[in-house]
Amino acid sequence: MPKDAAVEEFAGLVRTLKARDGRSYEALGRRLSVSASTLHRYCSGATVPEGFAVVDRLALLCGADEEERRALEAAWTEADRARRRTASPVPSPAPVPSAPESNPEPSAPAPTAPEPGPDPAPDPTTPEPTAPEPGPSPAPKPSAPAPTTPEPGPSPAPKPSAPEAPRARPRRAVPAPLLVAAAVALVVLALAAALLGHPTRTASAPAPDSTPPGRTAAPLPFTWTIGSELWQGGCGHTYLVDRAPGAVAPPPVAADSGAWAGTHGAVHGGEALVRITLQGRSPSDAVVLEALHVRVVDRAAPLPWTAYRMDNGCGGAVTPRHFAVDLDRPRPLARPVDGLDASGAEVRTIPAVSFPYKVTSSDPEELLVSARTAGCDCRWYLELEWSAGGRSGTVRITDGGKPFRTSGTAGRPAYLYDSAEGRWITDAESGQTG
Repeated sequence: MPKDAAVEEFAGLVRTLKARDGRSYEALGRRLSVSASTLHRYCSGATVPEGFAVVDRLALLCGADEEERRALEAAWTEADRARRRTASPVPSPAPVPSAPESNPEPSAPAPTAPEPGPDPAPDPTTPEPTAPEPGPSPAPKPSAPAPTTPEPGPSPAPKPSAPEAPRARPRRAVPAPLLVAAAVALVVLALAAALLGHPTRTASAPAPDSTPPGRTAAPLPFTWTIGSELWQGGCGHTYLVDRAPGAVAPPPVAADSGAWAGTHGAVHGGEALVRITLQGRSPSDAVVLEALHVRVVDRAAPLPWTAYRMDNGCGGAVTPRHFAVDLDRPRPLARPVDGLDASGAEVRTIPAVSFPYKVTSSDPEELLVSARTAGCDCRWYLELEWSAGGRSGTVRITDGGKPFRTSGTAGRPAYLYDSAEGRWITDAESGQTG
């Protein structure tokens, strides 16, 4: 399906849902935690949401049934693919295939374990079939002594060879099983050595693990997704990039920020926004979200890179369930703060609500975490405590298996993009001072 057709089909479905509900862009946007202008861009096809969760929540709010939600998800998937095809490709994944290619080479020696292939040595024991020859059990054979005439001939030679076979048999039959046992012992020792070398890795492996079920035997009673390339109000954000202005592409739209940041190796400057969308699996059995914790795993001096600001003057923001984190504190906390609704003509305050929260399949929840720093290059992740139906646990929330990363920007050269001149300019050139 052509790109434009895929995006238009998706936008048409979103418009249909919005029209069915009858509420204004501002009213619906407030329930979805997006600005009115952002929701309008979804309906017009100007922007495709970065994740399906916000669209699914819109479908639930507008009373869509399961079939309509499946069709909406399929349309979003095609539109998202079309959007990604237009984004700048990230070259970094290319080298990934080289890693698996090298793995088979060291694993190839494994088949050499059968080196006890000398088992063919038992071939000399093949004379064992000669054992029945000396066995005179078949009495009728002695009745044919007529051929004894050739005995004075060369026949005596084979007779001494016959006793040699019985001597070889006891000596070589014993080594054969010994060789097999030795080979098995070597394999067992090799496996034991390999296993003894792994505990340190298995102990550290859980640290970056972000798989929702974690170590829980049963599946989680809820699902969750994250958005980690968010901009304040959908327009304001700062990235640190280790490149000169001439080597940095123009700022993307917010929906394509992930691809832009990946291509430039960018790091969130001063503030990182993380949105967590949670939804229960049952319409009646609620999951209680008990607490949210912040874990800083590494601190370093702020990056000595150049700051690039993405401000482009777009619409306002809705920030309910907002949690502020000061990464510069020794023990950062996720502190609930008042949210702001700047999507209308006036800016309204949304009162802070602290834990616990409840979620079901028909009543999802979104948490927005704003992590700021002025004095460090911090790597951090979140832990969400939950309980439901007599069970409880903690989910580790990371950036695709890696810690989130935020670095201070104080004292760094800062640039804004001048779309009229088509180049990055300094604050002094733009007339701004902050």
